[in-house]
Amino acid sequence: MAKIFITGGLGFIGSHVAELAVAEGHEVAVFDNLSTGHRSNVSAAVTVFEADLRDAGALDSAVGAFRPDLISHQAAQASVPKSFLNPEQDAEVNVLGTLNLLESARRHGVERIVMASTGGAIYGEVPEGTVGRVGGPERPSTPYAVSKLAAEQYLAVYAHHHGLQGTVLRYSNVYGERQNASGEAGVVAIFCQTLLRGAAIRVNGRLTSGDRGCVRDYVYVGDVARANLLALGGHLAPVFDVGTGTGTDARTLAETLMSGVGVTAPIVGAEPRKGDVQRSVLDGAPLLDALGEVTPLGRGLARTFGWYQQTQEAVLS
Repeated sequence: MAKIFITGGLGFIGSHVAELAVAEGHEVAVFDNLSTGHRSNVSAAVTVFEADLRDAGALDSAVGAFRPDLISHQAAQASVPKSFLNPEQDAEVNVLGTLNLLESARRHGVERIVMASTGGAIYGEVPEGTVGRVGGPERPSTPYAVSKLAAEQYLAVYAHHHGLQGTVLRYSNVYGERQNASGEAGVVAIFCQTLLRGAAIRVNGRLTSGDRGCVRDYVYVGDVARANLLALGGHLAPVFDVGTGTGTDARTLAETLMSGVGVTAPIVGAEPRKGDVQRSVLDGAPLLDALGEVTPLGRGLARTFGWYQQTQEAVLS
C-alpha cells in the first residue's frame, strides 16, 4: 500500500479520492485551505494539513512531514467566471501553486503526481457530432483553461527533466455528493438545492433565453475517484479524458433529475452567460475501457439528490 497526499482533499472531488484511497488500504493525508472543503468530508483516518497551495513553505513542510509516495493534485481555482474577474489569482493558484507542488515533489522524491485538469475548458467549443479528446483540437478561450493547460505542460517538463512520473486527468463536468453549489460546474448541486427549496429551476440559454441550454458531459464523482486511483497506480495514459461521451442539455438535465427523484418544479429560461461554451462533450471510450462501466446519469443524479436531501434534513433536525 502507498502513502498518498491529496491537495484539495477536503473538497468535492478530493474527498472522494481520499475516501476511496482509505477504503483500498492506503495511508492518506490531505492538504486544503478550507475555502470550499470541510473536515467532515474525510474520516479520522486521514491526516489533515490546513494551508494554502500558494504558501510554498507550508506546502513543502507538509510534503516533507508526510513523505508521500504519490500525490493527487485536486486543488485549483476552478471557476471560469472568477478566472475572468481575477485572472491573476487564477494563475497564482493553478500555475504558481502547481509549481510549488512540483518543486516539493521533486525535492522529497515523490514517485508520481496525478493532476486534475479540464477537458471541457481546454477543448473549448466542441462541434455537433464530434467529441473533445486527447490529441484533438485544443481551444482554450478562458483564463482558467489557459492556466490549467500551462500546469499540464509544467508537469510534462518535470517528468522529462526530473523523472517525476505524471498523469493528467482531463475532467468533463463532474457532479455528485458534496459538490459546492456555486458556478456552472455546480449546476447539478444548484438544481438539487433549488428543488429542495421548492423554487423554480433556472436554465441559462445556449443561444437565447428560453432554449434548452448548453450541452455538457456529466460524469459521476464516484467514477472520477476510481479513475484517480487507477492513475495513481500508473494504469492510465499520461493524458487521459474523464468523460462519458454523452452530451446533455441543461433542460434535459433538470427534467432527468426531477423524473428520477419524483419532485417537480417549473423550469424558467434565462439569458445565456458570458463566456459559456455552448457544447462540451468528451470522448467516453477511455473511461469506459478503464472502469468497465460508468454510472448512468439518472442513477448518479438520484444518489446526489438523496445526499442533499439527507444533509438538509440533518441541518433542520
